[in-house]
Amino acid sequence: MRSEEILSRVDHTLLRPDASWESIRKLCVEALEFHTASVCIPPCYVKRVREQYEDLTVCTVIGFPLGYSTTAAKTEETRQAVRDGADEIDMVVNVTDVKNHRYEEVEAEIRAVKEACGEHVLKVIAETCYLTEEEKIAVCEAVTKAGADYIKTSTGFGTAGASIEDVRLFRKHIGPDVKIKAAGGIRTREALEAFLSEGCDRVGASCAVEVLRDGE
Repeated sequence: MRSEEILSRVDHTLLRPDASWESIRKLCVEALEFHTASVCIPPCYVKRVREQYEDLTVCTVIGFPLGYSTTAAKTEETRQAVRDGADEIDMVVNVTDVKNHRYEEVEAEIRAVKEACGEHVLKVIAETCYLTEEEKIAVCEAVTKAGADYIKTSTGFGTAGASIEDVRLFRKHIGPDVKIKAAGGIRTREALEAFLSEGCDRVGASCAVEVLRDGE
């Protein structure tokens, strides 16, 4: 798989709590140079990035990283992110609702955030490290019914990141209009290629540019 093809499907990501403007600016410059799918950045930087990098696809996170803020808080976060210029939204599912098997509430929240997104892309982070197989399947069904665009494996801040097994499970249980994003712990060319080959449309990674650029 060519580096250009891989990078075109990477959400070039920087979500550390200590991310400085200089580090975000560097991320954006790299994304433009290497034609990544997007930059994925904290909500507080969205407006500034949108103003300074008009040609970038800007992704941000909602309810991040724990997911247990209220639906009202998530929808308002989403509306503000869209007003600031975000093109794509990665929201964390309410893991507590999933663990309590309150799947109707999970679906309703995803639907509310999707409505707040409007025509913008919504990716739903399942945070699989905390879920049983039954719960992962239930999230797949909720994401599909609620009309989200993607299901995403992980925040990268949980106890584990993406796994090939979870991607395969997602593929079996999501609807035909739902895509898959893998994220969390994907740090090598081999891993990037493996997740894309398994059917992921996107991969979230902080070091893809560095790995692929240095590997050429």
